[in-house]
Parts: sequence; C-alpha cells; structure tokens
Amino acid sequence: MSKLDELIAELCPDVVEYVRLAECCDIEDNKRKPVKSSLRIPGDTPYYGANNIQDYVEGYTHYGQYVLIAEDGSASLENYSVQYVDGFFWANNHVHVIKGRKDLDTKFLYYYLTSFNFIPFLTGGTRAKLNKGNMEEIPIPIPPLPVQQEIVRILDNFTELTAELTAELTARRKQYEYYRDFLLTFGDEVEWKTLGEVCEKIASGKNKSRNDSGEFPVYGSTGIIAYSDSYAYNEELLLVARVGANAGFVHKAKGQYDVSDNTLIVKPKKSYNLSFAYYQLLNMKLNNLAVGGGQPLITAGKLKQVKIPVPPLDEQERIAAILNRFDALCNDLTSGIPAEIEARQKQYEYYRDKLLSFKEVTA
Repeated sequence: MSKLDELIAELCPDVVEYVRLAECCDIEDNKRKPVKSSLRIPGDTPYYGANNIQDYVEGYTHYGQYVLIAEDGSASLENYSVQYVDGFFWANNHVHVIKGRKDLDTKFLYYYLTSFNFIPFLTGGTRAKLNKGNMEEIPIPIPPLPVQQEIVRILDNFTELTAELTAELTARRKQYEYYRDFLLTFGDEVEWKTLGEVCEKIASGKNKSRNDSGEFPVYGSTGIIAYSDSYAYNEELLLVARVGANAGFVHKAKGQYDVSDNTLIVKPKKSYNLSFAYYQLLNMKLNNLAVGGGQPLITAGKLKQVKIPVPPLDEQERIAAILNRFDALCNDLTSGIPAEIEARQKQYEYYRDKLLSFKEVTA
C-alpha cells in the first residue's frame, strides 16, 4: 500500500451523512444575467456559459468561490459540465451557480460533482436539462470539514501537476512548430522538384469493402475508419485525405492494412526519405490545394504537380531525426509528454474516485 493509500485509509470515514444539495448549498441562480454577444461590453471579467468561458466582459454577476453546473447544453452527459470559479465572474442562464455553506467546502463540492452521475437527474430528450428542482435533490456527502480540506489539498496537487505538464506541452509544441518551419525552409541552394518526380506512387486507395470485425485496419481521411478481411499494403506509406472537410490532412500507415477510396496514397522513392516527406507535406498546408465548395477535393494529379525543395538524402535524414524527436515528445501517447499527462489524469481520476467514495449513514 502506498503512502497515499495509507493516508486515504486513515483519512476517509467509514460512513458519512449525505444531505440534499438544497440543504448544504446556497443557490444563486437569481443573479444570473444572459447578454447577447452584440450587447456585451468588453472587459476583464470571464463570462461563463454551460461548458466554459465564452467571453470577457465589463461588470460581474457574482464574486467568490462557486461551482457552476450546466443547466442545459453540457458538451457531454456522461462527463457532465461542472466548473469551479474563484473571483469575479459573469454567469449566463445556462449554468446553475452554487456554493457550499459553512460545513461544506466549495472546492470539495466541485471535486465531488466532477465524478457524479447526473444522468438520472436530467430531463428532456435531445437537449437534456438539469432543472433547479432536480438539482436540489442531488445527494452530497458531508465528511468532517478537515477531511474535506485535506482531500481538496491532495486533488489540487494532482490538478496542478497536470496543468504544469500541459503548459510544458504547449511550449514544446510551439518550439516544435518553430524548428519544423525553420528546418524545412529552403531557397535556391537546393534542387526543387515536383512530388510526382520524387514519389513512386501518388494514387487513391481502392477499398470499398469494410466491416467492424475484420482483422486488418482500413485507413480513411484521418485514421482507421473500419476493418477488412484482407489487406492491400504491408509497408509504411503516407496518406493524404482526398475529399471532404479533412482534405489535405496528412498521416502515416504501417503494418498490414488497406486504404479507402477517399484517401491518397503517397509512396516516396528511396531518394526521398519518408519521414522527411511526412514533415514536409505536413508543413505545406495541403488543404489549400482543395477545390470545390460543398465537397472540397484534392486530386492525385494536383498533388503530383506541387513543387518542393529536395535537399541531399543525408540532410533529409538529419532533419527527419530532429523532427522525429520533437514529434515523439509532443505527440507520442506511449512515451512523450501526452503519455505522461494521460497517466497523471488516470492517476488523478483513480484517487479522486477513491477519496470521494463514502458509505452513507443508515438508520
């Protein structure tokens, strides 16, 4: 058992009293004030909607520590929208505004509600709503206040660590984009050729037969879209979305797989390093090649005509190696910063659920 698990075992009472939200919280919905975007006066106060900050305005409706629960319009019903606010803010009429009374820490209330299943308390069909009456009936555990505060301290530490990692990831991605632009910018010092000259193949995939139970993945515009009982390719290739809103999106495929007919297959020659080609195509914003209004389209012929700088192979490999390291750090879900963020998030959710699971006092 870890030290944190030991602390949880010592900290959390065996049973606690649960009370209705209306009995332990102040509900300040009467102060909410929706304002059309055209009528908002720009300022420094965050203007909150159901899921996030929608604007910054002059003035405020509330001040202090509060929990905002979506009344309607939550982006997800399973992970229902709950926000924590500390300071001046403006709330529109799509969020309930609540705070804990003297025996209930508001931040503890927030953490508890982020793991709460709201679905049984929602009404309505396609636009589910948490009306005030149902919200008032939500059961809230009330452990001793020092216990609440210690739980908040532990969960705050997890949250701050994730925030630090997210900030580092943002900085690394900006650094990555800078070096990608810098390393892939060439002038007349290198030879320029068309993609058709440096690629063995640029053509549409042909798969139209797919299902959900096949052994081999079928790649479409932005990744795996289905599976097939057979495969057409057994090598690493570049794929470019050919049609639709994602036209121009570049990604890779490897292993045994097939490719749908809405995706272009790009196979570089041996003199054109595949990883270098990937970063080059990624940096070219190929969506600008798409033509057509309702259904944008990039043709193989159009892609073949694009002129690109082609440095010597050893220089391509050097640049690709640098960008591979940046890409792994910024995007790899198995070893980079995203993997660490995901691991910390799972750790946070595990301990949040463990810390906030209480048995109810029974008569």
